[in-house]
Amino acid sequence: MIYRADYLVLGTGLAGMGFALKVADTGKVLLVTKSTLEETNTNYAQGGIAAVAVPPDNFEKHIKDTLICGDGLCNEEVVRMVVREAPERIRELVEWGVEFDRNENGGPDLAREGGHSERRIWHFKDHTGEAIQQALMRKVREHPNIEILENHFAVDLITRHHLGKLVKRSHQDIECYGAYILNVRNNQMITALSKITVVATGGLGHLYQTTTNSPVATGDGIAMVYRAKGVIENMEFVQFHPTSLYNPGERPSFLITEALRGYGAVLKNASGGEFMKKYDPRGSLAPRDVVARAIDHEMKVRGEDFVYLDCRHLDREGLKDHFPKIYRKCMSLGIDITRDMIPVVPAAHYLCGGIQTDREGRTSIGRLYALGECASTGLHGANRLASNSLMEAVVFAHRAAKDARSHLNEYSFQENIPPWDDEGTTHPEEMVLITQNLRETQQIMSHYVGIVRSDLRLKRALSRLEIIYRETEELYQKSTMSQRLCELRNLINVGYLVIRMAQDIRESRGLHYTLDHPHPGESREF
Repeated sequence: MIYRADYLVLGTGLAGMGFALKVADTGKVLLVTKSTLEETNTNYAQGGIAAVAVPPDNFEKHIKDTLICGDGLCNEEVVRMVVREAPERIRELVEWGVEFDRNENGGPDLAREGGHSERRIWHFKDHTGEAIQQALMRKVREHPNIEILENHFAVDLITRHHLGKLVKRSHQDIECYGAYILNVRNNQMITALSKITVVATGGLGHLYQTTTNSPVATGDGIAMVYRAKGVIENMEFVQFHPTSLYNPGERPSFLITEALRGYGAVLKNASGGEFMKKYDPRGSLAPRDVVARAIDHEMKVRGEDFVYLDCRHLDREGLKDHFPKIYRKCMSLGIDITRDMIPVVPAAHYLCGGIQTDREGRTSIGRLYALGECASTGLHGANRLASNSLMEAVVFAHRAAKDARSHLNEYSFQENIPPWDDEGTTHPEEMVLITQNLRETQQIMSHYVGIVRSDLRLKRALSRLEIIYRETEELYQKSTMSQRLCELRNLINVGYLVIRMAQDIRESRGLHYTLDHPHPGESREF
């Protein structure tokens, strides 16, 4: 089966749907998700979206906070661009039907999170992402030029090597003509041809045993672009959210938003003692990389499985009103956050690197854009400032859409694309082969390539992962297509990239912390 669309968009979070809405009046859009429309990391986002609103906040303060958090690796031009354009994009979200909490004067009820010097987090209670997701889903479902394919899994991008051309080419010579997409329900392969393709497939949280990410976060877009010879960068910078709810067996882990610490909650050890001031003068509101390492160190030193987040000193009704989702979740486990401390543990949360893009979201591959968490735009550097991710997604969706519209008429559909070749494959092997390799991959990454790393750990991780890679590639070559097998393959690809890029950086920087190469002047408390 062949589909043709002017724009092929892989992913249905804020970045993907935002782009689709902005180009749909100029051509047909095929919006593809491997699950349901709402199953995205955007939908799980609790805290909010950062954007300067009112004094005493200003652009320079937000820019400075972002640059400090990024530990010297941000692209300052990109930071300035995104911060300055964010307020206009917030106004547009409101026009699209997104509701944000308001104060008694009708202005935005802004929150503060770790690393921010001012209150600038636009939110709706403690489920901002869900509010954004629902509003955009209504818009895309109503648009006559947007066709939605749910339960369709993008397997690989279509580029020139599918045309049988054996001429050696550089990154700049590669173009994308669409993607091969698996209909998960009937296992049939679709050839989706497009003039412009957008990868907005999210992160790689399920590379780790403990993650706050939606189950769809398996690094698919990054792995596809890597296999298509696109440029990938900064994969070593994996952000662990300091505070996911400690509830063994639950996956994904329930996120306890950083906004709760911004509201006044304090991190404590099992004995009830505050510990964050030992690691950073900002205490519980230090940037996420510092807080995550501090918690990791406290647990290891004390031999405990979690630390606590204490809200007991805060206003009872205010807590319930501002954080209803967290309150209900904890109560379902017998934890009253107004009376009991919340057990928390770090969890894989966000990838700061990914597919290299320019200021318009263009990748190194022609006719291909990357947006959202799978993209490396230069905004985050070595560490993402809280709530800058949704800001990045909406700003780059706008810029990419504007650029794509201006170039659409320069492209045509590539003909003579061969159908997916599954000759010689047989029925899938036992599922246990896939699930066991997945489990081992997650264990390797969690134990050796987590919050704290070392040269030996990285070397051991790479040697272990190479064995799993060979086994999985052999399985892939002889088995009929399945989503689970493709996801495993993608996770192994991105796991390899994380390890190799972590080996290449010979210092501790931001989210990459190694015992063998400390950050100049950094405390050795960790």
